[in-house]
Amino acid sequence: MGTAENKELVRRMVDECVNTHRADLLDRFVTADVRVHAGTPGTAPATEGLQQLRESFFRIRTSLPDLHVHLDDVLAEGDRVAARWTGSGTHSGALAGIAPTGTPVRWGGTDIYRIAGDQVAEWWRNDDMVWLLHQLGRDLTPVSG
Repeated sequence: MGTAENKELVRRMVDECVNTHRADLLDRFVTADVRVHAGTPGTAPATEGLQQLRESFFRIRTSLPDLHVHLDDVLAEGDRVAARWTGSGTHSGALAGIAPTGTPVRWGGTDIYRIAGDQVAEWWRNDDMVWLLHQLGRDLTPVSG
């Protein structure tokens, strides 16, 4: 696929899976052995394979059932697609050890995808988890020493 088709693949995955809460459709967009690299250490494990990715989608959907991701920018070169995004939702389930608060949250991130054939084979996630946690009342403080 060319860069235009690669960008469209990512756009469709976000629209058809993330924003419609349809993890069951992920097999249309990602390889069976997809690898997702967590961007913020300690916030999510690396994901190996389609089933673990579906489970990850379920966990975030439990925390933020009305999650919506807007793609602010989508760039592509070769087999890579980069997307800058803004996520929003209501904290209605436990997230990072924080009990539900009912707080509306908004945060951003930048993800990079490697496309193989016509599917995402590898995905590097990077989001502003510090800002998300701040909105939920948990601020990270430096450790002295």
